[in-house]
Amino acid sequence: MDGPKSILITGASSGIGESLALEYAATGVHLALCGRDQTRLTAVAEQCRLRHATVCALVIDVTQQIEMEDWIKAVDLDHPLDLVIANAGISGGTGNQGENEAQARAIFEVNLGGVLNTIWPAIHHMRPRKSGHIVVVSSLAAFTPLPGAPAYSASKSAVKVYAEALNGSLKDDGITVTSICPGFVESRITDKNNFAMPMLLTGPKAAQIIHKGLDKARSTHRISLIFPWPMAAASWLVGILPPRVRRWVLLKAPKEQ
Repeated sequence: MDGPKSILITGASSGIGESLALEYAATGVHLALCGRDQTRLTAVAEQCRLRHATVCALVIDVTQQIEMEDWIKAVDLDHPLDLVIANAGISGGTGNQGENEAQARAIFEVNLGGVLNTIWPAIHHMRPRKSGHIVVVSSLAAFTPLPGAPAYSASKSAVKVYAEALNGSLKDDGITVTSICPGFVESRITDKNNFAMPMLLTGPKAAQIIHKGLDKARSTHRISLIFPWPMAAASWLVGILPPRVRRWVLLKAPKEQ
């Protein structure tokens, strides 16, 4: 099966989004990239062009529903979308104090609202074509209610479950929906962490794993891609502990940065 030729990635100015843009950049591929930082986004776009992809890059806030809808409509009109990766996300960034109310609300607006603002305009355009691949970037934090990052873990759990449910809901429309749950990956988020991050992956390595997994997902209608497996197994085991035991275990963990 040929790979996707028209790809949209949010949060493409750094972290996993940047690495995915560079991973997919190639001759014959059109990339629609958005991010919040003009300088970083422009640099990523130029690197992708050096790999012979055509690129349109726009600074846009994924929480702005109308702006996102207009942008995705324009992209799809010129280059009908094959693959949409809703990657943009934020964390609290409060050191060892957890998340405050304002940060919690912002996290849900970006990590959940931003995903909805990305995937639904794409779904509306993919449905008539009976084809397309929607990808939602979640996290291994989706498996565990982290006391140090309650909004982050809850938002990632929400988009994971939502994507997995949509996988079944949109199957008859010919659209595959896949959730991605990575462990620690080098990014502006993990750069803030001052605690040990087991099995920390570089962005390019994570992008290679995602690219390979998504290639298989299109033909198998795969629901989720979870890695690395040792970390995934640990997160799953903690997640199925009795609530009081799980709370005791998680309170020993460092708080989200």
